[in-house]
Amino acid sequence: MAQRQFSWLGPVSCGTLESAAMLASVRTSVQKTSATLQCGLLQSLLWIVCWIKDIVVAVTGENMEAMKGIIQRYQHKRISLVEAGVTRHRSIFNGLKALAEDQPNSRLSKPEVVIIHDAVRPFVEEDVLFQVVTAAKEYGASGAIRPLVSTVISPSTEGCLDYSLERARHRASEMPQAFLFDVIYEAYRQVTYKRDLYAAESIIKERISQQICVVMDTKEDEEHVGHRLEEMLKNELNHMKKVTSGKDLQQILLEQCYSFVCVNVMTSDFEETHKLLNMLEESNLSILYPVVVISVHFLDYKSVPFGQTMENLMPIREFAKEVKKRNILLYGLLIYYPQDEQKLKESLRQGATIIAALIKERNSGLTGQLLIA
Repeated sequence: MAQRQFSWLGPVSCGTLESAAMLASVRTSVQKTSATLQCGLLQSLLWIVCWIKDIVVAVTGENMEAMKGIIQRYQHKRISLVEAGVTRHRSIFNGLKALAEDQPNSRLSKPEVVIIHDAVRPFVEEDVLFQVVTAAKEYGASGAIRPLVSTVISPSTEGCLDYSLERARHRASEMPQAFLFDVIYEAYRQVTYKRDLYAAESIIKERISQQICVVMDTKEDEEHVGHRLEEMLKNELNHMKKVTSGKDLQQILLEQCYSFVCVNVMTSDFEETHKLLNMLEESNLSILYPVVVISVHFLDYKSVPFGQTMENLMPIREFAKEVKKRNILLYGLLIYYPQDEQKLKESLRQGATIIAALIKERNSGLTGQLLIA
């Protein structure tokens, strides 16, 4: 039989007909005996399946020294170790990188086909490995499947049976899986890069949402609904500062605050919001990250008709379009100001929740919208 070679990655593994490697991940806190057993089984597989060239094992930090000792003790020549990632996805990617030509200090040759398999299930027939590799070489990717044994159901929102899959028409996807190395490696590179971007974006959002500045006119009585809203906001947001003058606001801008709640005393008054937007544009604060501004207005439904209030607040759409060009996200919030104390508390609580969500999400698709609490 002509010699074929593979790379196998494990808990997860890899391979090819011209060159092959196996990646196995020992992720959880594995006992030394368990690690010894797994490593021994993988080595046995190498002897039985002679066309597997290398095994790459992804190992958690706490098991790394134990695995090195096992390899040295039993002189496993074709097993290489890489550090496991925090997720299965990362562990597989680390194993793939050990086989890639574009990685520094890479000692292994790049395989044509790679088999990915779970190291906790090492007993795989050679025929299964050969079939998935042959199919992967022809089609780019392949995997083992088996008939469904259990019934797979989809529950309704009420927790009742919505529908069940017809077992005769469906199959369960299993390991091992095989891929052309260039195909799976590029796919993992792109997906991992996007995940890194999403993670970085999430971290930035979290960071710039930490400090919130509430702009309010202190000439009003402390019992004014605006001050009560401020108290509600303290329950939703951690770090909040209140400013009342241009000088104070200028200092806040120097401290690089990226989230503002502008409380307008009069229902249709945009004066405070206008002042804030002008200062933000002059400061160029929004060049690096988007700045959120929430223009808050109150409605006493007994004194001002609702339709008139909505008409008076419509200009916020045009304001939002203009400032969005300069990376400022402007939202409007109208809070009902009923006379009933309990209803007022509920309106303020809902308003504080909306403000917190807008600041944390920073959704550009909602700019210019007038939300109602």
